[in-house]
Amino acid sequence: MNNFLKWFFAFITAMLQGFGEIFIGFGRGIKQVFNIPSYVTMFRSYCGAFSVVEWICAVLAVIIVIGIYVLLGFMLVLAVRKYLRFRHSIVSNEDLLEEIALLQQRVMKLMKEKDEIMALKVTQMGLSPSGVLSAVNGTVSEIASGEQQTAEGAPVTVPALAEDGIIQTTEQRFSKLMEVDNFYKNYEPPEYDNSVTLEEFVERYRNFACSRMHLYYDHKTIRLFLAGMASTKLIILQGISGTGKTSLPYSLGKFLQVDTTIASVQPSWRDRTELFGYFNEFTKSFNETEVLKRIYSSNYNNDINFILLDEMNIARVEYYFAEMLSILEMPNADEWELDIVPNVWSTDPVKLDKGKIVIPQNIWYIGTANNDDSTYAISDKVYDRAQPINLDTKGVAFDAPDTPPMNLGYDHLNALFEEAFKMYPISQENLKKIQQLDLWVIEKLRVAFGNRILKQMGLFVPVYVACGGDELDGIDYVLATKIFRKFESLNLAMLREELKELCTYLTKLFGKNSMHESIAYLERLQKLF
Repeated sequence: MNNFLKWFFAFITAMLQGFGEIFIGFGRGIKQVFNIPSYVTMFRSYCGAFSVVEWICAVLAVIIVIGIYVLLGFMLVLAVRKYLRFRHSIVSNEDLLEEIALLQQRVMKLMKEKDEIMALKVTQMGLSPSGVLSAVNGTVSEIASGEQQTAEGAPVTVPALAEDGIIQTTEQRFSKLMEVDNFYKNYEPPEYDNSVTLEEFVERYRNFACSRMHLYYDHKTIRLFLAGMASTKLIILQGISGTGKTSLPYSLGKFLQVDTTIASVQPSWRDRTELFGYFNEFTKSFNETEVLKRIYSSNYNNDINFILLDEMNIARVEYYFAEMLSILEMPNADEWELDIVPNVWSTDPVKLDKGKIVIPQNIWYIGTANNDDSTYAISDKVYDRAQPINLDTKGVAFDAPDTPPMNLGYDHLNALFEEAFKMYPISQENLKKIQQLDLWVIEKLRVAFGNRILKQMGLFVPVYVACGGDELDGIDYVLATKIFRKFESLNLAMLREELKELCTYLTKLFGKNSMHESIAYLERLQKLF
């Protein structure tokens, strides 16, 4: 055992001596680094033989060394300050967590006290607390029977839950929707003009906007708008201010004698309640919006209805319009339903089915968008589901005959679209060229067209042709606004040569005097990046 103790003592001693040497060596190193007197003595022993150039170099060397020391000291101070701030933030977060836990305990205590007070009030009314369900979490207070008696013997009428799940009550929570129900009880639809063609519609609306509203649109803009209506329920009008983005759907509603519902988007919009409304637990009524009222009333009529989301990207579209984007994407239109309330009251509007409202086919959503510092960029998710239309130039005034408004039914417009799909499908030659272009873009730029966009193109182009446009112009516009727009997310500074090749390839594939929109857009991308 003595030998072990001797070995262990020698082992520990040697190890501790090693640590001691580390600290001693570190201290000696620090002492040597900052041994100013030895540096002065050394400098004096050499400076006697310095030339002028050597004196300058020596002074510069001393300044550089001092600067390095100062920089190291400054970095050390910054590191210490950063550590202290980090430590302070951790301590602050711990304090916040403790405070949150304390607040949660207080909330639970208050909730318990509130339940006791509610039970006491119910008991004072002569009711059984076990028969009353809590209304705090958004449910309606319900009692097994429709009438109970107070302590004084007076009857109290309360909502009762029927066997089919309908809450029996005399209160009404949808005042605006009930107005719609009352209006359409004695509604007589107008006489619709079911003889107009798409090309005639373009001309008549253009003349109406000019003669009655002093708005000037060219034929192409109106054709693009109608073709967009045929391909999707969401249209985005984008461009600089003053080009008539808001006026286009507004005047079109006047032309069809069905005013467009305008919803001015606010920067504070964060969810669907801003667009469709919400149920107020205190007043027990639903705060309805004009958008919800227009959607509901569209179920009653055969009109062409427009909802205008003015300045739609002043808030994030993906937040307040997310649910509608998902609904419009469903392939079966019978499943287009929007949940409004989680339960059913006996006094709910007629067209409200189990708390859900049907999204009809005769309604379109038009958004206007400006691209500046005060707005958000519209994401690919929104663009893929919409048809963007660029309005970059002001309309040129022209003379037009006085043209009155008209009544056009949705059924006739939809029949015109279906007829255009059959009469003017994209030619097989152009379909092959589109496939070749798709393969070229995938190989060179790693961007694919996507089935959704190809489907929209198959609906957009025939209607554009039926309105009096050219097939290649329609294809060109869809490529520019739906496909080549995706290039903005790429590193275009490294793809200038590929964009030049793409312009050349488009000319070679479709001909010299075609694809003006796409080539102009690609050339603009080359200049910007």
